[in-house]
Amino acid sequence: LASPITSDGVIKVFNDMKVCKSLMPEKVTHRKAVLFCLCEDKKNIILGEGNEILLGDMGQTVHDPYTTFVKMLPDKNCRYALYDTIYKTKESKKEDLVFIFWAPESAPLMSKMIYASAKNAIKKKLTGIKHELQANCYEEVKDCCTLAEKLEGSAFIPLEDKPL
Repeated sequence: LASPITSDGVIKVFNDMKVCKSLMPEKVTHRKAVLFCLCEDKKNIILGEGNEILLGDMGQTVHDPYTTFVKMLPDKNCRYALYDTIYKTKESKKEDLVFIFWAPESAPLMSKMIYASAKNAIKKKLTGIKHELQANCYEEVKDCCTLAEKLEGSAFIPLEDKPL
């Protein structure tokens, strides 16, 4: 079974999220979160249709981006995700992309095997990821505190402008 190939579209979305944080004047089209999935033939990793949160959605249709993001994760299938998080340490405010490998226990075994086998390949294409989270149930991604613990633990002051 060959590992799926990361599509150019996925790499473009990642590069846009990574670079546009500081350069994009019209932040409404900047992506806050995205989910990537396998296409139907399971040969390519693609951006799932409608599987993104734009900064322009915040305050309009999205009031809590992290909770909205968690609700986008499918109950019975795997996904790769990027989440653009904002947090503060004692030293400074930071904004980083977090790579998340979502493999719920209820996902089919074949799906988990394919996604697991392609995880390192997609991470190699998404250069510059500082933080990674692997989750197998909603309890592991339930709120910003869980994400904060994975990022830098006790060094965090707030995350997503909410106190922990």
